[in-house]
Amino acid sequence: MNLKVHVNNIDGTQMAAKINGTFEIDANSFEFLAIAFGRIGGQNIGVKLSEETENKLKALEYNVDEVIDDLQKKLISGDLSVPEGLKRESFIDD
Repeated sequence: MNLKVHVNNIDGTQMAAKINGTFEIDANSFEFLAIAFGRIGGQNIGVKLSEETENKLKALEYNVDEVIDDLQKKLISGDLSVPEGLKRESFIDD
């Protein structure tokens, strides 16, 4: 699965932040929300997908749990893009 993550906005601190963004699989784009505890690149991130997004993923025959796992791993590892003006260094441990 070739999943790409783009963070649109981060609200909070390095200790706890709410993240919203999009992810792409193949030519399909989906929205997500996440809560990061500790820091991105740190301890823990919980991703939430809407019921509509989950249904679209299932209709395209993606395993929702695998998508969420991959999305969380990319957020934790910092394998993502951010909007211009947002510095990755401010919220990702390298």
